Formats: sequence, structure tokens, C-alpha cells
Amino acid sequence: MMEADNQVSQLEEALIHQAETLAREQRQNAESARDRILKEGADRLKLAADREALAARDEAERLVRRQVQAAEFRMAAELDRLRWALTEDILSGMQLAFRHLVDDDRRYFDLLEGWLASAARTLPAGDLIAEVRALDQPRLEAVWSAMVERGAPGRKVELHAHGNSSEGGIRVLLADRRAQIDHTFEARQSRLGDDLAREAMERLFASAPNLGSLLHG
Repeated sequence: MMEADNQVSQLEEALIHQAETLAREQRQNAESARDRILKEGADRLKLAADREALAARDEAERLVRRQVQAAEFRMAAELDRLRWALTEDILSGMQLAFRHLVDDDRRYFDLLEGWLASAARTLPAGDLIAEVRALDQPRLEAVWSAMVERGAPGRKVELHAHGNSSEGGIRVLLADRRAQIDHTFEARQSRLGDDLAREAMERLFASAPNLGSLLHG
């Protein structure tokens, strides 16, 4: 009987020990599973946060690019408006300066003589025709021979009125009209478009304009 009791006690102890061991293993497994789940959850949260941060950064960069582009477009439009306004201002000032010059016979005739000389040097040999506005023809007739002798020596240059609306200047043609050099105010103004745009840009950067070069260059 005593021996049977001992065997039962030993069996109970063995069962208890086995149960404790199993319970400890289960607890360790549960803790490992919990740690793994927590780590996986943290990793997923970090990945989601990184993705959200990346998406937010990309969206912020797109917004900044759109804002920069919009600002550049506005600046370009404003520069175009300013360039146009300044070009118009230069044109108005140039036209006014030329009108004052035209009213001064000495300065105006010297300018026309210089343009005649320039055209005579450029055009091929042969007789020439010089066309001026109708208002200038009678003013020039008295001094024309002397102007031709100085500006186009050795060449015959007939003085005609072109009849077009013009602020002044001179257009010089070969007598057969195969070639011409147009130094009317309007033609020079048209040719100087690039210079006027450059002058306008220089104005934008506070450079002083030089209308004299536009008139006499």
C-alpha cells in the first residue's frame, strides 16, 4: 500500500512538472508571438508612415513647382508688359526728339546728308534718286546741289517727293530702282526693333537709354 502511494505521488509530481513545463513553453510561445505581432505591427506602421511622408513630400514638391511656375509665368507676363511699355516710351521719346530735330534745318540737313552719303557708299555705281517727304522737298531744293556734292560726289542724285506719310528722313534708290536704302524715320524705327527691345530691357535693369544712338547710329 505504501509503495502504491509513493508511485501515485511520483506520478502526480511528474504530471505537475510536465504541466508546468508545458505551461512555461506556452507562455514563452505566447510572448514570442506577441513580440512578433507587435514588431510586425510597428513595421507596418513605420512603412505606412514612411509612405505617407513620401506622398506628402511629393505633393509638397508638386505644389512648390506649380507655385514657382505660376510665379515665373506672372513674372514673364509682367516683364513683357514692362518691356512693351518701355519700348512704347522710347518710341514716343524718339519720335518727339526726331520732330524737334526736323524743325532745325542745320541739324536735319546734316543728318540727311549723312544718310545720303551712307546710301551712296552702299549702293552700286549709277545715278540715284533721293526721295523725301513732300514737306521737305522745297526746304532742300536750295541746298541740294551742295549736299550731293559733299555726300555723293561724282554721282547724279535727283530729289523727289515720295508722297507717303512720314516723320521725315530720306530714301535713296538706284535710278532704275533695282536697289534702295531706306533711311526714313519709319524704316529706321522698324529696323531698330531689336535695339529698342534691348533698350527696354536695359531700362528694366536701370540702364540709361541712349536715344542719340537710335537716331544717328
